[in-house]
Parts: sequence; structure tokens; C-alpha cells
Amino acid sequence: MSTPEPDRPRISLRDIAGELGISHVSVSKALRGLPGVSDAMRARIQEKAEQMGYVPDPLLSALSNYRKKHAGRIQSELAWINAWPHPEELREHNEFNQYWEGASKTAERMGYRLEAFNTADISLPRLQSIFTARNIQGILLPPLSNTSAPITAFDWSAYCVVRFGSAVPEPPAHFVSSSQAANTMLAFDRIQQLGYQRIGFVCEYWRRRFFGSGYVWAQKSLPPNRQLPLLALNPEDSFETQQREFSRWLEQNQPDAILTDNSETREMLHNLGFRVPDDIGLATTSIHDTQIDAGIDQRPYEIGRAAVRMLTALIADKSFGLPDCRNEILIEGRWLDGTMLPRQ
Repeated sequence: MSTPEPDRPRISLRDIAGELGISHVSVSKALRGLPGVSDAMRARIQEKAEQMGYVPDPLLSALSNYRKKHAGRIQSELAWINAWPHPEELREHNEFNQYWEGASKTAERMGYRLEAFNTADISLPRLQSIFTARNIQGILLPPLSNTSAPITAFDWSAYCVVRFGSAVPEPPAHFVSSSQAANTMLAFDRIQQLGYQRIGFVCEYWRRRFFGSGYVWAQKSLPPNRQLPLLALNPEDSFETQQREFSRWLEQNQPDAILTDNSETREMLHNLGFRVPDDIGLATTSIHDTQIDAGIDQRPYEIGRAAVRMLTALIADKSFGLPDCRNEILIEGRWLDGTMLPRQ
């Protein structure tokens, strides 16, 4: 076929169809050798295309061939390593289950399949053999339980790795998390807007959790007589010990509202004779796995989506192994009003 002059616009299928008074679909079928066009019409179309100087667009042709080749197929797999001693308990947490939902659906849209592998069932050396055999290059690491052993005996050099959350330091991979400090500041401001004057914060102390830092910073906008010390409970203490500390803190500080990341705060208030919300308002830094209906939705589905986008970008960049400079993506939460924190 002849080539078009450099300054002339490319001849399209619709141009040829217009000259012949037929549909551009028929022209496409004839030029690609597909059925649905008579031999006589095919010859006319090919002759007219030659006369008009039609040249197929190589980029569109490549895209069409790619779509035909990969239609309905999954390109590859991504691994989700569940290191919980009882693997089924991981996704019983609504927040972690939404990590999975967001991640798996996003992976599917991007041409991957996300598959869960449980270390309780498969040893780490065996996992590496499976990943090698199946050419799995990307790994997602959901949060560990209090009884999980860190995944250290693993050669990460051949994989792109993204973790959920920052609470567990190993392995030192890129991670996606909720914007904990910013979310707590958002919650503190909303509780103030609802009319509460003495806002306390109760948490369990984890070195790499940042809800408390957001609370301390948010209080700087208040006069000193309304700034309450946060209560950081030791997660290794018994429930009874934590409740005694909580009782002393309540008596000393007299909050009219409590923001908490501890799922047992409501139970402790009940045991001490406080009615929610009649005696004290209550909100949480994460509404998904507590019995508290006011507070922050950390948008775990979006966290799952972001983790897969980050992981596939690392794979495309061939950024295998643990990084020298970790990247972190923080997902903004949103406030939800609830019955346990009515307007004052």
C-alpha cells in the first residue's frame, strides 16, 4: 500500500466507508480479513483503501492485538501473606477484611489475582518455592496479631513488598496506613464543635501508633485548664489493671467526652457505672471494630486500593527487595456522627 503524504491527515476507516456508502464496521472487517463481508465488497474496499492511501495506525493495531490476546485473562498473581497463628481470625476484623476487599478488587481491575497464603499452613521456604514457580513478584503484608511472629526468615530480594500499617517494624518495607495523627486532630475538632469542653484520650501504647500525637497537638489550641493528659494503657496489662488506671484517670481529670482507640473503653465505663452518652460522650479513632458508633472511618477499603496501586507501581519499576528509603502512603479518614456523642 502507498503511504500518505506527510502533511495530509491520516485516512480513517470512516473516510473509506463514506466514499463507498457503507458502515465503517464493514470496512474494518474487510481490511482485517474477518467474516461478514462478501468477496466482491471486500475487493472494492481494499481497492478504495489503496487508492485513498490508507495505512493502519500501528499503535491502534498493537492495542487491538493486546486486547484480543489478554481479554478475560489475569496477567499474574499477587501474594497476601497471612502470618496469624489462626489465619481465619485476620479477616474477622472488619477493618482488615476491607483491606482485603479493596486490594483484591483493585488487583483484578489491574489484571492481577490476589491470593492469600497462610504461614500457619505453609512454611516460609515452601512459600518462596511457590512464588518462584508461579512467578509471583508482589507481596502484601497485612497487620500481624499480638501473637504473630514477625516474618524475618524470608529472602525479600526477589519481591516488591508493601505492608499495611506501621505498628510492626519488620520487614522494613514500604507501607500504606491511615493518617492517624491527622485523623485524631479531625476527631478532636469535631468533638469540640459538638460542644464538649473537656475531651480526654484513652489509648493503648504502641510506639509506632500516632493517634496520641495527634491528640497532644490538637490540644495546643485550648487554654491550659482544658488540656487533659492522655491515658496510655500498657497493652500487656490485664483488663483489671487497665480499668484501675482508667478509673484513677477519670477521677483526676473529669472529662465530658472521651476519644479512644481501645475497643474495651466502653466496657470499662460501664463497669465503673458511667452511662454513655448520658454521663459521658464517647468516640473512637476507628469505627469498624469497636462497639462505638461515633468517630473516624479510616477508610480501610481505600487503604487496600492504595496498597495494590503502590505494589504494581513497584513491580513496573522493578523495585525489588527492601528499600533504603521507605515510602509511606497515608489515607485520610472521615468523621461519622453517632448516638454515643450527641450534640451538647
